[in-house]
Amino acid sequence: MLSRRGFLYLAAASLARAQDPKFSTSVNVVNVLATVRDKQGKIVHDLLQDEFTIQEDGRMQSIRYFSQQSDLPLTLGLLIDTSGSQTRVLDRERNASYEFFEHILREDKDKAFLIHFDREVELLQDLTSSRKDLEAALHDVERPQLNRRSPGGGGGGGGRGQGRGGFGGGTALYDAVFLAADEILKKQQGRKAAILLSDGVDNASKTSLTGAIESAQRADMLVYSIRFSDDSTRTPIGFGGPGIGRGGGRRGGRFPQPQTQRREPVDGKKILERISLETGGGYFEVSGKMPLDKIYDQIEEELRNQYSLGYTPDQSSAGYHKISVSVKRKNLIVRARDGYYT
Repeated sequence: MLSRRGFLYLAAASLARAQDPKFSTSVNVVNVLATVRDKQGKIVHDLLQDEFTIQEDGRMQSIRYFSQQSDLPLTLGLLIDTSGSQTRVLDRERNASYEFFEHILREDKDKAFLIHFDREVELLQDLTSSRKDLEAALHDVERPQLNRRSPGGGGGGGGRGQGRGGFGGGTALYDAVFLAADEILKKQQGRKAAILLSDGVDNASKTSLTGAIESAQRADMLVYSIRFSDDSTRTPIGFGGPGIGRGGGRRGGRFPQPQTQRREPVDGKKILERISLETGGGYFEVSGKMPLDKIYDQIEEELRNQYSLGYTPDQSSAGYHKISVSVKRKNLIVRARDGYYT
């Protein structure tokens, strides 16, 4: 069982590894989870194997494994943004999350964990099948503690530190995604997903957006992003944050260094949309017509009605491989992860 402090100790080493472009994993069978909806948004759950097609890097692949994932075990992570921009919505997030765990978590099959992040990333509850333990951890979700000591400050013990430090706060969203994938879900088998509650603005991470997405893809982790924006407190400026395009992340050094002299506008919606698109999850935005509990209902339905497709690539080469999943039946929308790394 990974303790809170143990998780924080592992963070620095994991994030350093994210900067190493040689880090890779061998792939024999590529597994892809796909969700299919009609144009009205309803789940389609009666498709057969021969109705699917998969291409890798533009080449057609033979589907060797096929099943509908309606009842298989699920490993789920909940990542909650507790930075200053989310303070006013935390109670609503907490209450809806209680209900979500009650509905989706089968204590004899499924496991979940809970992370919260502001300028630091903290594991509040490691993998467990206990709804009671998860609810207790949700009770501990709180606003950022501005008096947390950094690793070099003589207190605590190897914490994530202040990220880009010096601003009295921050949001380490990319680090939270990376650590959930690399330290927890990469080691798990079967269906894996993370739900990310945030406004999408990152200004404190040591890894890049590209690195966070890559780690999720390596772990076969779907990311369902839920944008819960409190416009009265949201800060639309990032301090030297990494770019949005693939390959725009910083590489080579142990950690990126703060660049306080350069300020760039940050579009949290586009960031969350990209994370979900490239990992095969979904993007949602909380509104009056779409409250959080209704979004959770949609995610639960989707997680219980996915197709699992497996194939062995016809060619083997290092790097990123683009995946495209489609169905022969007309007027259907397929969502699956964008690709994988070898």
